[in-house]
Amino acid sequence: MKILRDWRRLTPDDRGAAIAFGDFDGVHQGHVQLIAAAAAAARAFRTPLGVVSCASPRQDADVQPCLTTPDQTIRRLQALGVDLLYLLDMDAQAADLGNDDFIREVLVDGLGVRHVATEGGMGLGPGGVLGALRRCGAAFGFTVSESDAGAHQDVSTCSARVREALRRGRPDEAAAMLGRPFAIEGVVQHGRKLGRRLGFPTANVPLGDYVTPRFGVYATRTRFEDGRQLPGVAHIGVNPTTGEVAPVLEVWLFDFADDIYGQTIETDLVAFQRPQETFASVDAMVEQVHLDAAEARRRLGLTPCPPLAAPPAQSRIDRPA
Repeated sequence: MKILRDWRRLTPDDRGAAIAFGDFDGVHQGHVQLIAAAAAAARAFRTPLGVVSCASPRQDADVQPCLTTPDQTIRRLQALGVDLLYLLDMDAQAADLGNDDFIREVLVDGLGVRHVATEGGMGLGPGGVLGALRRCGAAFGFTVSESDAGAHQDVSTCSARVREALRRGRPDEAAAMLGRPFAIEGVVQHGRKLGRRLGFPTANVPLGDYVTPRFGVYATRTRFEDGRQLPGVAHIGVNPTTGEVAPVLEVWLFDFADDIYGQTIETDLVAFQRPQETFASVDAMVEQVHLDAAEARRRLGLTPCPPLAAPPAQSRIDRPA
C-alpha cells in the first residue's frame, strides 16, 4: 500500500483510483462496508483501490478521542487490500473550499478519481457531501455510491457507538462493531514497579489520545512487534493517592518476565471483569489481583495457575496492579 499526503502533482500511477472517502478512525465494520463498495468499483473499472481521509477536519466539531492510532489505522487498511492511501494534510486555503470546489480541485483535478464511495450523512460542509458528489460526478465523469451501513447504522454513528460501549465497560459490544477487539498500542514505560515487587510485573502504556474505556480490570491479549502474542490481565485507571491522574493501561503478561521497556505493544481488551476499586491494604489488593488473574485465565480458555502467597501488609493503595 502506498501512502500519499498531497493531491497535487501526482504521477499517473497515483491517480485514477476508485476511492472510499471519509474518516477511518477505528476502521470498524461500517468502514469495511464502505471500502468494499469502492473495491467493487475498482474491480469493475480495473483501477487501484484508494482511501481518502483528510488530516484536518472540514467541520467545526469537538475532536473525538481516537479508536486507533495512525499506525493501527494504516495496518488495518492495508489488510483490507487498499492500494493507495491518501492522508491529505489540508492547508487553510483547501480547508475553506466549498463542496463543489473541493471535489473539483482535490478529487477530480488532483486525484482523478473514477469512483467515490461515501456514506450519506458525512459532512464536507453545509448540505452534506452526497448531493455534491452526485452533481460533480455527472459533470466530471466519475461514479458515486452510497454505503448502506445496515445494522451498523451510518459510519459516524458506528464510531460513536463503539466509544460509548467502551466507556460503559462493554468491550464485547465494541468488538462486534469493530470486527475485532479494541486494542491499545503504545510504548512500554517505567512505572513505580510496585507490581514487580509484589510478584506480578506490569507493562505500563499511557492511554494518550485513545478513548478512555471504563476504569477497571480486563482479560487481555498482547501482541509484540516480533509477532508474539501473550495472554494477560490488565488494569485501566488512575491512582489519585500517589498523584498519578493520567489514565494508564497496566497489563500483567502471564508466564512472562522479559524486560520490555521501550518496546511497542498492542493489547486487546477481550472482556471486562470488574470496576476499579480502592483497597485498604496491599494484602487485600494482592489477593484480588490473583483472583482477577484466575478469572482472566478462565475467560481466555487457559489452564488455571495456582495462587501465590501474599506479601506482608503495607499501606493503603488505590490500584490493583
